[in-house]
Amino acid sequence: MAVAMMALASASARAQQGAPPTPAPSPSPSPSSALDPGSPLAPLPDIGVDWPDLATAPGAEQAAQGERAEIAADIHYSYTVKGLEDARNDLLRQRFDDLSTLKAHEHDPANAAQLDRRAREDADLLTALLKAQGYYDARVDTDVSVAEGKALVTLTAAPGALYHFERVTLAGVDQAGAKSADVTRAFGVKPGDAVNSDAIAGGTAAVKTTIGEEGFPFAHVGDPQIVIDHATHSATLDMAVKPNGAKTFGKIIASTGKVFGAHHIQEIARFKPGDPYDATQLADLDRALIQTSLVSSVTAKPVPGATPDTVDIDVALQPAPPRTIAGELGYGTGEGVRAEIDWTHRNLFPPEGGLTLRGVLGTQEQLGSIIYRRNNFHQRDHILTAQVAAAHTKRTAYEAKTFSLSGSLEQQTNIFFQKTWTWSLGAELVASDERDVIASTGEPRRQTYFIGALPTALTYDGSDDLLNPTRGFRLGARVSPELSLEGKAFGYARVQLDASAYQPVKPGLVVAERVRFGSIPGAPRDAIAPSRRFYAGGGGSVRGYGYQEIGPRDPNNDPVGGRSLNEFSIEARVHAFGNFGVVPFFDAGNIYTSGLPKLTGLRYGTGIGVRYYSSFGPIRLDVGTPINPQKGDSRIAVYVSLGQAF
Repeated sequence: MAVAMMALASASARAQQGAPPTPAPSPSPSPSSALDPGSPLAPLPDIGVDWPDLATAPGAEQAAQGERAEIAADIHYSYTVKGLEDARNDLLRQRFDDLSTLKAHEHDPANAAQLDRRAREDADLLTALLKAQGYYDARVDTDVSVAEGKALVTLTAAPGALYHFERVTLAGVDQAGAKSADVTRAFGVKPGDAVNSDAIAGGTAAVKTTIGEEGFPFAHVGDPQIVIDHATHSATLDMAVKPNGAKTFGKIIASTGKVFGAHHIQEIARFKPGDPYDATQLADLDRALIQTSLVSSVTAKPVPGATPDTVDIDVALQPAPPRTIAGELGYGTGEGVRAEIDWTHRNLFPPEGGLTLRGVLGTQEQLGSIIYRRNNFHQRDHILTAQVAAAHTKRTAYEAKTFSLSGSLEQQTNIFFQKTWTWSLGAELVASDERDVIASTGEPRRQTYFIGALPTALTYDGSDDLLNPTRGFRLGARVSPELSLEGKAFGYARVQLDASAYQPVKPGLVVAERVRFGSIPGAPRDAIAPSRRFYAGGGGSVRGYGYQEIGPRDPNNDPVGGRSLNEFSIEARVHAFGNFGVVPFFDAGNIYTSGLPKLTGLRYGTGIGVRYYSSFGPIRLDVGTPINPQKGDSRIAVYVSLGQAF
């Protein structure tokens, strides 16, 4: 229109200057038609722009304005997606729902401009998602309609043909020799497969991981190059893979962050110099170093070794605070309130030689101890411990003032590296002044015991979780040969066997069972120090009874312990809602004066517990009651602690 106005102005100027007029290419309209505003305009020469169709343009514009006027104000809307039947892919629909602008604002009123913009954004999104699945001819149309005061946005997809790979080439993979087949198999994408971006990305990551696991630390994996052929609905893929030679492990270099020296890092590592390089071993070393709690971050990377066929590992460590103060508070019927506080310096004697000062203050127990603990002692997860402790323990059965020296070497399990087998070898020297009563008469007595023991333990853990198992089983055995001096020297052995099993019945319900047997052969009960006998009852034993309250009793109705025991427990761990669970339980057990346990005179307890599943393990609250109590047993027992009962 602007061009037309300029042409008219030029013609007018020429007429005023006396220039001859330009001949019209068609007859001029009659005076009457020239004055008719509804008559067609005369064509203008050499402009190249047509006049608008005055008969139709205003009507169409008015119709569009009328359509938009229906949703000029904010109204609610819904949306639907059609045409995805030929591209059945749950992941595609899930991704669309996660990223959809229409879905994100589905419950918010919108006007015409907002709906139009959201529809176009989602159409572009769906088109991109379809192409990522191999539908390179995909097209998505949008439509907005209004009915009964509510808008409906419709996305209609036309996926088109699914493109497939005609050729897939991993150039250079053959340099990996016999391991090239494993690398190629890891990629997974092959001729005939759909051109799927997820498969390509996953295959590329798998190649990078596998080639490192196969011993090529300096391998280079290029980006996939894909060429699409729209005429044949096919594609080709080329990706460069350069192994750059297989290597073996050389030495470890501790370049920065002198938390540990290279020698101790090598003790923690599961690989040794000369082993074939495996990238998964570096990830394992990273986790193990973090698990020491002395390292906040780790970077372990391969660097060229002293010889062309070796690779050294450069380990950079960032130290974490080495000191920790921890506390614990618990309560149990029969045990009373118990508070514990620890102060630990985990690297006072490098490497990983920690010192812990521990104190316990409770209604029935007071303790102070100094503990030396060396983690990863010459080997991963081997722990050397030495302890000196002084304790005062007051139970219903006895009162003891004890001084002890002990040490152990053990292989422990933890939540980072749950082990199938664990063991412990130890030695203990104890001097204990103990007060109890003569079982036959009830007369009080005081005796001093000097005890030497060699406690050992072996445990098999076939469960799926250390703190909250839901399937599998556990077996454990503890044997402690002991030499006791009280008047004269005599020997005996304390033996205990434990087993537990866990079965998921249905989602949210796990049935757990436990059995325990104990025996002390070699000496009569009354010769054994009261603190070394077997007792039953309490939160980790037969719930419903007070701590150590089950078993034979003296004339004062106080427990005296025994030489053997058996315990049985079953509970249903029900996930109720959120992080909470409910646990009904049934326990049984008894203590015997004989050297071997019997199945007679069992005491039964039942009750219900509540579990709160925190990030660091279940917090347990159990309330139990005895079914066949002895005289003096409380009707209600309460236990609060961290972790499941077994």
